[in-house]
Amino acid sequence: KTDAGLYTCDIGTDVAKSKVSVQEKPTEVTKQLEDKTSPAGQDISLSCELSKADVNIRWYKDGKAIRKSQKYDLQQEGTRAILIIRDSTVKDS
Repeated sequence: KTDAGLYTCDIGTDVAKSKVSVQEKPTEVTKQLEDKTSPAGQDISLSCELSKADVNIRWYKDGKAIRKSQKYDLQQEGTRAILIIRDSTVKDS
C-alpha cells in the first residue's frame, strides 16, 4: 500500500486538499568492499552490503564492465552483492 495520493480535510462548508508524493530513498552501500590478497589459482570472493535488496548491480574492473562468465560469477543474496573471480591469476590484480 502506498501513502501517495490526494488527501482532503472536509469541514462541510470548505475543503482543504493536499497532493502527497513519497520518493524512495536511494540505495546506498552499507558495507564497502575489502581489499584481498590471494595466491594464484584460488577463487577470490568480493562482497558488499547494500541498503536495499534486489538492486540492479554492475561490477567493473579498471572501469570495464564485468559480465558473468567462466571467469566471473556474479551473485546477489538479499542485500549482499558478491563477485567471485575463479582461478585467479596475476592479471586479475
